[in-house]
Amino acid sequence: MKAEQWMKTMNVIFGDLLTQFDEGEEFAFYKYGPESIHRIGYATNITPDIIRQAADHKIDLIMTHHDAWHFIYGMKEECHDLLRIHGIHHFFVHLPLDYADFGTCPSLLKAIGTDRLIQPSIHHETRSVPGIGEFNLTLTLEELHERMKTVLDEDVRVWKHSNKRIERVGLVTGAGNSTLSIRDAHEAGCDVYITGEKTLYTIQYAQYIGMNLIVGSHTFTEIFGVRSLTEKLSERFPYLEFIELKEAHIE
Repeated sequence: MKAEQWMKTMNVIFGDLLTQFDEGEEFAFYKYGPESIHRIGYATNITPDIIRQAADHKIDLIMTHHDAWHFIYGMKEECHDLLRIHGIHHFFVHLPLDYADFGTCPSLLKAIGTDRLIQPSIHHETRSVPGIGEFNLTLTLEELHERMKTVLDEDVRVWKHSNKRIERVGLVTGAGNSTLSIRDAHEAGCDVYITGEKTLYTIQYAQYIGMNLIVGSHTFTEIFGVRSLTEKLSERFPYLEFIELKEAHIE
């Protein structure tokens, strides 16, 4: 793939979602690499370690869900310096991937085995409304917790606030700690709310309304959306090579 094709391809894949969000804030293509792209490395986050891994693998382009956060002071600047030094492009796509019909939420719901997608996560008044999926055969909360630990390959937390068997799941991947999102899931009749971050208020509100709560990490609840994007690219460009760049379970 030619580097000049990259954003044209993203516009085809994401359509209007790219026009809904600001370029530079929610998606961007930083051109530091070769004219021809053959090997793509992907991860949830861009960090200096991820860039060094990519350089070791002779990656042409790094694709991530997140850009380097400006409030991790100095890291964004170091990332751009390393991208220039190693001659690697970087593309990140944040909210458009969160709200795509193949994105972070539908991909994780599929990974945990839900049988029906009732609604994807949607953007409403600067926040995420939960995606909702359903199982044909109900599970206990304990069974779903074990499934989450296996799928995410990490120590997922669980708070049992109801004895309901789990049929309907509400999900906001990543930073879904908002009590508003939990309220949305509750009002939609969900039996459990799953997300990738929590605060004291997340737990207190879930307890107050009797909502079962499962919390993984921000990184590993969202990697499934990035993987789905690689599949979309593979369908169009079967000669591209994809390598998952490894992130630690630090959360």
